[in-house]
Amino acid sequence: MEKAYAIWRAFQDRFLARAAALVLLGCTLLALLEVVRRYAFGQSFEWQQDAVTLFILSAVFLYFGIAQRHGAHLNVNLLFGVLQALGPRGHRAVEIIKVVVTIFSFLFLLAVVWWGIPDIEDSIKYGSRSESLAFPMWPFLVSLMAGFATMAVSLFFQIYRGVQGLRGRRALEDPPDEIGALH
Repeated sequence: MEKAYAIWRAFQDRFLARAAALVLLGCTLLALLEVVRRYAFGQSFEWQQDAVTLFILSAVFLYFGIAQRHGAHLNVNLLFGVLQALGPRGHRAVEIIKVVVTIFSFLFLLAVVWWGIPDIEDSIKYGSRSESLAFPMWPFLVSLMAGFATMAVSLFFQIYRGVQGLRGRRALEDPPDEIGALH
């Protein structure tokens, strides 16, 4: 399992993070080009707003799994703080709750991906397009489902780590230089 996790981390860090960054850079440059075109020359691409919006969203979708792996997402831990203040039994309760919530999240994302695939098929079948009609919608739906799928894989590894932690074993630890790193 350690080797699979190392491969997963490498895939996320070397491919997904870089792909998301490249898409964001391209969108930023396109937006800047449009500012110049619109205000300096009085011209604009009618599809530019759709392109920037949809590609930025796609880059964010690609980053879902990485954010999940690093715990760089919104969470509310008031309950955990109260339980941990109760001592060792509270700490144990927090760890159990975290594993249960992670399992629920994993199953939820699997369901979203499973039922999202027909939406992609329908988008292809019916030729759904963006508001400007310049872009087919299915590639953006694919990136959304891919983002949810990568998040589910990250959750799978977190479930394994959590269960091993409940058993008193350490597993799937990130190297110290990766913890809290921004990509």
